[in-house]
Amino acid sequence: MRIAVIGQSLFGQEVYKELRKDGHTIVGVFTVPDKDGKADPLAVEAERDNVAVFKFPRWRLKGQALPEVVAQYKATGAELNVLPFCSQFIPMEVIDHPQHGSIIYHPSLLPRHRGASAINWTLIHGDKKGGFTVFWADDGLDTGPILLQRECDVEANDTVSTIYKRFLFPEGVKGTVDAVRLIAEGKAPRITQPTEGATYECIQKKDNSQIDWNQPAEAVHNWIRGNDKVPGAWATVDGQRVTFFGSSLVASGALPKGQPLEIEGASRPGIVTKAGLMLFGNDGKALLVKNLQMAEGKMVPAGQYFSSGSSAAVELTVEERAFALQMRAVWQSILTNVAEIQDSTDFFKSGAASMDVVRLVEEVKLRAAGCHLQNEDVYMNTSFQEFIQMCVRKLRGEDREEELQVDYVEKEVNNMTVRMPHQLFINGEFVDAEGGKTYKTINPTDGTAICEVSLAQVGDVDRAVAAAKEAFEEGEWGRMNPRDRGRLLYRLADLMEQHQEELATIETMDSGAVYTLALKTHVGMSIQTFRYFAGWCDKIHGSTIPINQARPNRNLTFTKKEPIGVCGIVIPWNYPLMMLAWKTAACLAAGNTVVLKPAQVTPLTAVKFAELAARAGIPKGVINILPGSGSVVGQRLSDHPDVRKLGFTGSTEIGKHIMKSCAVSNVKKVSLELGGKSPLIIFSDCDMDKAVRSGMSSVFFNKGENCIAAGRLFVEDTIHDAFVARVLEEMKKMKVGDPMDRSTDHGPQNHRAHLEKLLEFCRTGVKEGATLLRGGQQVDRPGFFFEPTLFTDVQDHMYIAVEESFGPVMIVSSFKGGDVDEVLRRANATEYGLASGVFTRDISKALYVSEKLNAGTVFVNTYNKTDVAAPFGGFKQSGFGKDLGQDALNEYLKTKAVTIEY
Repeated sequence: MRIAVIGQSLFGQEVYKELRKDGHTIVGVFTVPDKDGKADPLAVEAERDNVAVFKFPRWRLKGQALPEVVAQYKATGAELNVLPFCSQFIPMEVIDHPQHGSIIYHPSLLPRHRGASAINWTLIHGDKKGGFTVFWADDGLDTGPILLQRECDVEANDTVSTIYKRFLFPEGVKGTVDAVRLIAEGKAPRITQPTEGATYECIQKKDNSQIDWNQPAEAVHNWIRGNDKVPGAWATVDGQRVTFFGSSLVASGALPKGQPLEIEGASRPGIVTKAGLMLFGNDGKALLVKNLQMAEGKMVPAGQYFSSGSSAAVELTVEERAFALQMRAVWQSILTNVAEIQDSTDFFKSGAASMDVVRLVEEVKLRAAGCHLQNEDVYMNTSFQEFIQMCVRKLRGEDREEELQVDYVEKEVNNMTVRMPHQLFINGEFVDAEGGKTYKTINPTDGTAICEVSLAQVGDVDRAVAAAKEAFEEGEWGRMNPRDRGRLLYRLADLMEQHQEELATIETMDSGAVYTLALKTHVGMSIQTFRYFAGWCDKIHGSTIPINQARPNRNLTFTKKEPIGVCGIVIPWNYPLMMLAWKTAACLAAGNTVVLKPAQVTPLTAVKFAELAARAGIPKGVINILPGSGSVVGQRLSDHPDVRKLGFTGSTEIGKHIMKSCAVSNVKKVSLELGGKSPLIIFSDCDMDKAVRSGMSSVFFNKGENCIAAGRLFVEDTIHDAFVARVLEEMKKMKVGDPMDRSTDHGPQNHRAHLEKLLEFCRTGVKEGATLLRGGQQVDRPGFFFEPTLFTDVQDHMYIAVEESFGPVMIVSSFKGGDVDEVLRRANATEYGLASGVFTRDISKALYVSEKLNAGTVFVNTYNKTDVAAPFGGFKQSGFGKDLGQDALNEYLKTKAVTIEY
């Protein structure tokens, strides 16, 4: 059939896709106008299929159909209108026009719950059955004849979200398509809706979602879950509006211990417990809510409403002192070499081994059945006093760490819900910037704002450094066994792997990286990096050195590798998560603490990483993440007297400035990975297919935003033209477009300023006389898209031959065969020395060229092949110091020599 789809949302998009799969012709999609420059998902899908899309702001004016709108609709020649989800009022001139009329999806079992908040009211009324109806549209409000209905059980703790995701969305799509199939087969019924049982309820809004406490607990529970998450059921607590989420009914029984909470209008106070906030109906029965949203919008675990975060030592009761006395005797029986167990006695320094840990855990079980220890609890609380305090807190139920509070920005994208923190992360908490400063981070695919992000100020840097210093000097991280540190880094890598699709989606939104590349490289290599350095934690050691010149000769000298302390890390925007991992993993493995500034234009995976690090158990203060400007955050880190090391990846210009600031402030240790203009030499005896593939990858990988990208290709003259022709053919096949699309080769450039820089770079090349064979222009679509570009006839003196483009611009020059030293001279005639490459079948030539190329990395018959175990870094003005491999650890360690005379 010829079908007009009228509606919106992901639900409408799925119905549209399934109708096309079923063989129907979609003659037009009628949806809502773009919001904030972003099209509705239904419109995006239809436009991708070149289906006509109409975005009318309205169909009627003052109750009358707009003639020009109706005329455009009628021109499509639709035989059936399908309204999967539609928020607009559609005039009857449109509803009745097609041969088969119009059908509408409604998420309730009509005639019950007519109106726009049908799912909410299904739950609010406590219906045991829910479902959806596909009905024939008429001039009433959800009153037309029923075509098809399907029902499901409503579970006791269902929310709008859970029942929608479990049944109403997936089965609703299928049901709508089945309804169309019945119409096409001439089997579609028209069942008049009964009048008995018909209800119509108002739209649920914040103003009418206040909780009425004068009703049974089950009714209160239904009200809360029926408004979860939109608009949210609320009550007044301590003079402010508090919204309740995650309600569940509580079986009758003894009330749990907790702190009372007065709630305006409630028949009795609530109880803040470890499990959440217990509330009561007027029947005395209870329900439990898991989360609260405060008046300012911040979500907090309900059980943490009164939490002060205090870590002061607890005063022991008489019974607890008796338990401590028993445990002192147990310690004495294990540590037989210790004359008396003092509060300061350290279990491991006193000679305990791993088997003693197992015994200690079992001894606790025998004496306190309610105290369930893990071996790790002993490793984390090594002195007797710490051990007893930990056990007592567990016995009291106070052992649980304060749950991480995250104010998420949620987005439905890439067929998933991504949850993005957007605040600074300081001392284990997400916090607003000083003065509440924020900025918008932009999606380069369409140029729209993703969300507001906290903008760190100087005071925030100082707080973060102080937290990192305390964690290093006084916290558990500084005294943690290296093997335990490794376990935490492994756990962090595992959590990153569990969230890899979400991380890759955020990376794609924030940086424009093609999703498949983000998943494999940006995120995949980040996970590998943390696992690699987790394995190094307990393998860092010094050496023993014989010394001969000192007298007398009975001397012993050995070295120790020690962490530096607080390290500042400043990373770029081309690989936001991977650059974080390359530096942070080595830094943490060495035992340091970190204050990291992500690039201002790509902060989101860094703050998501902070959340995962906290959930992995990395102690407070060890990792601090500060989105902000280089001139404020980067400068303060360079200047700060308590920062002892700074690792930077970015431009040579900024690297020089950082190096100067670090020298002037306190002679910080510095490692710099800076710009590059990497040469790639292709000899005539190469494997041409491989040279073309790798040559293109050397330039266009990650849309050219790649520090080791081949900034200039030297191709032997006898194969130059053939090579260029092959590259041109391959470039024609490259798909530039939506980076979420799995078939896209090339996404948008990272941000607008960079796009403008690339355009100017290419204009300069043309002015200088280089031949522009392809590209050099912005792609005509929303966002920051730039055409992959190819220049030939590039002379050594030209600007584009000397300066880094940091984009998808291939610069090709020829050289005469037989003069290897001449092409090497040209390749090395640059102030950069980050990477280089050579393609040849002659192994002697390959080894000679790799020896003579003045760069930190040389690729032979390959390119871009980095690995977590291989050191990475440059020469000359490409910087110094190494990321990755064992060498990277040395960037975050200091060597101490100890000499003993005996």
